[in-house]
Amino acid sequence: MPETESALGPSADGSVLDAIVISESDNIAVCLRDIESGSDVSIRRGQEMISVAATDPIPRGHKIAVREIAEGDKILKFGEVIGQASQNIDLGNHVHVHNVVD
Repeated sequence: MPETESALGPSADGSVLDAIVISESDNIAVCLRDIESGSDVSIRRGQEMISVAATDPIPRGHKIAVREIAEGDKILKFGEVIGQASQNIDLGNHVHVHNVVD
């Protein structure tokens, strides 16, 4: 499999799929491959494809912010609260234990 193709392959429109928003209410997407800092990340959100510039390197399986998340805001994955932002999280930031608390 080419390095730029995810395990799920290209999206329906032929673009490479890098991450997916699982529920429409989620403020994060799950990365389907390792993401390099500064790269444009192709994300499927429902029926639409969006592009977000990664501000950090993000390992496969980790989360990327798909909108600004203020300190204290809930982190939503699967449409459920999985934590709370311990600091402001910018669009494209890696969302993980360094900026999320239970």
